Amino acid sequence: MTGKTPRPLVPKLRFPEFEDAAEWEQRTMGNLGVFIRGLTYSAADVADAGLLVLRSSNIQDGRLVLDSDLVHVAKECPPDLLLREGDVAICMSNGSKALVGKHAEYRGGYEGEITVGAFCSIFRATNTFAKLAFATDAYSDFVALGIAGGNINNLKNADLEAFEFYVPRHREEQQKIADCLGSLDDLIAAESRKLDALRRHKQGLMQQLFPQPGESVPRLRFPEFEDAPAWEQKEIDALARVTQGGTPDTTNADYWGGPIYWLTPAEMGKDDSPYIGSTRRTLTEEGLEHCSSELLPPQSVIISTRAPIGHLAINTLPIAINQGCRGLIPVADARFLYYALLYAKPRLLDLGAGNTFKELSGSALKAFILPAPSPREQRKIADCLTSLDDLIAEEGRRLEALRRHKQGLMQQLFPRPEEEAR
Repeated sequence: MTGKTPRPLVPKLRFPEFEDAAEWEQRTMGNLGVFIRGLTYSAADVADAGLLVLRSSNIQDGRLVLDSDLVHVAKECPPDLLLREGDVAICMSNGSKALVGKHAEYRGGYEGEITVGAFCSIFRATNTFAKLAFATDAYSDFVALGIAGGNINNLKNADLEAFEFYVPRHREEQQKIADCLGSLDDLIAAESRKLDALRRHKQGLMQQLFPQPGESVPRLRFPEFEDAPAWEQKEIDALARVTQGGTPDTTNADYWGGPIYWLTPAEMGKDDSPYIGSTRRTLTEEGLEHCSSELLPPQSVIISTRAPIGHLAINTLPIAINQGCRGLIPVADARFLYYALLYAKPRLLDLGAGNTFKELSGSALKAFILPAPSPREQRKIADCLTSLDDLIAEEGRRLEALRRHKQGLMQQLFPRPEEEAR
């Protein structure tokens, strides 16, 4: 006898009208719906039109992307495998463990036939409350445990069918929770659309503010520069001093853990902000002395030149970089150089060379041509795009705050399995 009283299977937060209602019950997902593995097809089946087959890349941030990275196939699809409004698409296999288990509900809106590929599955709920399971911590923990240690990052339908989920016994309580979280999801979706619209606006604006390939004047110019000279074609070597990066001996503890920030390509390109103010690893003064990177002053532009090419950042504090980056210490406005390189990224990617992995050499980067106006016009363009980036960053923070709020609310609205008995 332990003397402990089993804790009732109820959430920490319950709507007032259900405070005295019965305990929740434990159900398996296989009892709450069906899982259907996606369509197998070959390269020969790929076509310009036909059945739309969604892949893991089309599941992003909890929503289905139906306007980019699309694959169509000319192949018959069983009726049960066609996505229906309310189905949940789930990534079941991926080279990255972090992506296995990601999911999104199909809310309709596509006029043709649509399904998912063989690396995904469809969950079709017989109890719509069950779809909330995919947003719980218990689901994330279940997926992580299911693929831990495996060489192949793969979930099976049978795995998810066995996942246990906690469900209120009363339909009224189920609906109340679903309505609450649904309203929050609507807010998140609206903020996400705003963020996407701002990003598209920025992309379109950059196409207007910078000259098109082969042209020397942008299509959109601020009024005070309408009669200004055409932009000059300049090598990057004339716009900035190009520096190289380096890594000190990783086995020498005396080189690591000091006060000097040290940036790698893996830490770049993670969000909308151009600015980098900290890094995961740091160097000591001795470590900096024993690597080929110099300490870049604030307001330098950093570009990744291998695996991948073209990620960009502006440092807000002195920073060292590894050999996968180059530092650009600009002669004028760092922000203009950043945006000019961002706009020119497709051309930069074409310069990558190498058999094992693509790399942009220092000499190729120095000789890369960018059109540039006067310093005053550079600042005007940089001010405009910086203001837009500030709006994008603020919208991103608002969206992230809503997502955190939802996650915290779900932790209160659903029983925690580890708290069943105390």
